[in-house]
Amino acid sequence: MDIKQARKNVIEQQVRPWGGLNVRANQALTDTPRENFVPEEYQKLVFADIEIPLNKVGKMLSPKIEGRILDSLDLKGHENVLEVGTGSGYFTSVLSLLSNSVISIDADKDLHALAKSKINKLNLSNITLKHESFLTSNFENGQFDAIVLGCALPEINKDLKKLLNLGGKLFVVVGSKNQMHATLVTRLNENEWHSKSLFETHLDIMRGSELSVKFTF
Repeated sequence: MDIKQARKNVIEQQVRPWGGLNVRANQALTDTPRENFVPEEYQKLVFADIEIPLNKVGKMLSPKIEGRILDSLDLKGHENVLEVGTGSGYFTSVLSLLSNSVISIDADKDLHALAKSKINKLNLSNITLKHESFLTSNFENGQFDAIVLGCALPEINKDLKKLLNLGGKLFVVVGSKNQMHATLVTRLNENEWHSKSLFETHLDIMRGSELSVKFTF
């Protein structure tokens, strides 16, 4: 397999037709070696349009979802980004090429360790990895220009939206069971946010979110 050509084919055949038209983001996807982050038993599916299992709880996002996330955030390079759900570390690496800095957290100890080892091999210096649950994390309000959740929430917590800087953007999948939609939230001012539904999709609900936290708009 010609790996470089296969990466380009993903952009042309999966990402762009589904709305992933951001040229700068597509270049970051092309430049990041996805195959380095995929478990050995799934190497033949490295560029397939599926969520690739990482362990019993973690999955890689599908290429077309990754493209749509990057399109919606439209990162310019100066942003400080929070990623919830490091997973394999692949999308973390892509985000790092498009932003000033990335803080990525994951509650799974094994995934955190695996992602750390994979990312270290790419010599990316603007990534901070944290092993912790987002539900108990302690970030400052207005700390991030962009936030990406790699899992779904039943509703959007106002405290989550407050983590955005003015003008900052949050990508999150909202809903439950078979009724979920990707949402882009933009912070307009100190007390006002704009939410836009982007498309229907499905991601696993954040572990513990339905039981321990009540979310309100």
